Amino acid sequence: MDSIVVTGGTPLKGKIPIAGAKNACLTLMPATLLTEEPLTLMNAPRLSDIGTMTLLLQSLGAEVQSLQDGRVIAMASHGPVNTLAEYDIVRKMRASNLVLGPLLAREGHATVSLPGGCAIGARPMDIHITALEAMGAEIELKDGYLHAKASGGLKGAKVPLRFASVGATENILMAATLAKGTTVIENAAREPEIVDLAACLTKMGAHIDGAGTSTIIIEGVDRLGGATHPVVVDRIELGTYMLAPAICGGEVECIGGRVDLIKSFVAKLDEAGISVEETKDGLKVARKNGRVSAVNVRTEPFPGFPTDLQAQMMALLCTAEGVSVLEETIFENRFMHAPELLRMGADIDISGGTATVTGVERLKGAPVMATDLRASVSLILAGLAAEGETVVSRVYHLDRGYEHVEEKLGAVGAKIERVSS
Repeated sequence: MDSIVVTGGTPLKGKIPIAGAKNACLTLMPATLLTEEPLTLMNAPRLSDIGTMTLLLQSLGAEVQSLQDGRVIAMASHGPVNTLAEYDIVRKMRASNLVLGPLLAREGHATVSLPGGCAIGARPMDIHITALEAMGAEIELKDGYLHAKASGGLKGAKVPLRFASVGATENILMAATLAKGTTVIENAAREPEIVDLAACLTKMGAHIDGAGTSTIIIEGVDRLGGATHPVVVDRIELGTYMLAPAICGGEVECIGGRVDLIKSFVAKLDEAGISVEETKDGLKVARKNGRVSAVNVRTEPFPGFPTDLQAQMMALLCTAEGVSVLEETIFENRFMHAPELLRMGADIDISGGTATVTGVERLKGAPVMATDLRASVSLILAGLAAEGETVVSRVYHLDRGYEHVEEKLGAVGAKIERVSS
């Protein structure tokens, strides 16, 4: 099993290219099930989760090809479609549930295993189920599978979401493109990945208004066509690499970075004493002066501070001057990286969904273990700032969401390597 070894204390200098968004690509790929024509995605990230979605779509009868060293994904679902999404594949990744809406819309029935993924909270499927039932689906949970059918096809409906769930918004958005009539999603999630999905579906012939707002209106059409679409930049990878020079010094330009994708995050960096400068190619990041300042962070749905950057921000605040309070409002169990940071000399107190972090002058390298995707990269960031060597084990979590992290950080001067045991 691979580990990442980081030797801290080296300021960074150079450029880091930001990949296409994992969460956008995993949403865009199931859209191939909505059409018999080709769907091609450009700027795709090269991640294990993309491989898992590829296997799932292939098991459903889609043709999926990885081209140009994985940067292009060419798909087509012109043959018979299998409507059974089996446990052995779905269990590996939460985003697998995004085939449910497209299969129901295309075939009128689907059997989809309950999904797996990182153990960071319940992330219930009931929001998806209630919304699809409002559109005329009948759904039964039996033996760990959702058995769904819409005998007369899905029908447009008013769909109020009790929580602005990203996954539920995406599932309903795709399903509604082929439903009869008008669907209105109320309290819809507003994330850039949803805007990107709507843009792709529109290219395919869908009629969608309001993506990026809390109310999305979809007029169903009889069929969708093919399209070629570039995946939006990964705002979570962007934020992660912006934190690298913030935590260990130096200056890094994140190529492809956009402030509009992470405004609330950039505001917190400014408050902490981190300079973010827009360039013609992306965003340039550096500390303003000495140690960063403590800040308080509360995770919220977009456009608030992203939950997927909370662990990385905690790593930064472990070395800040003063006391920071981080409140996690999206997922329970999302402070599992804290005990590992304590092993590195951090001062963190957890009480329910709140972490109080008292900054220390310097972390110390230690053997630590990744517990989930974002926790894994937070420990690597901590290692960049630590004295001595940090060994991060169980980095298969890391490979689900970050492509070649040791190469990208190594290219800007970090002392980092991957080792196999």
